[in-house]
Amino acid sequence: QVQLVESGGGLVQDGGSLRLTCAASGRTFSNYAMGWFRQAPGKEREFVAAISRFGRWTTYADSVKGRFTISRDNAKNTVYLQMNSLKPDDTAVYYCGAKESPTLSPYENEYDYWGQGTQVTVSS
Repeated sequence: QVQLVESGGGLVQDGGSLRLTCAASGRTFSNYAMGWFRQAPGKEREFVAAISRFGRWTTYADSVKGRFTISRDNAKNTVYLQMNSLKPDDTAVYYCGAKESPTLSPYENEYDYWGQGTQVTVSS
């Protein structure tokens, strides 16, 4: 089992940047592909980005491609989401997930562990 804790959310103006951090503890971090998802008020949770176990492969939702970057540091048991050129539509609670299967996935139900989320609010 792995425990996940997100941090780094906050209030930022339109066009600003934030970096989210997801710290993992428990089993060997490099055993897991990792993903970021988000949920806006009144909407379902949606995929944002995913990264393979050793960081070689990444994939992004079209809505964030070119603005967000996912990365990981297995020595620090941490995955990051660098978010640039933020827009009000990016406002949501952001969650990181850990996936025991090594393949990347945009599907929420393929992730085995979740953090509690961190709020990101982008003001216009």
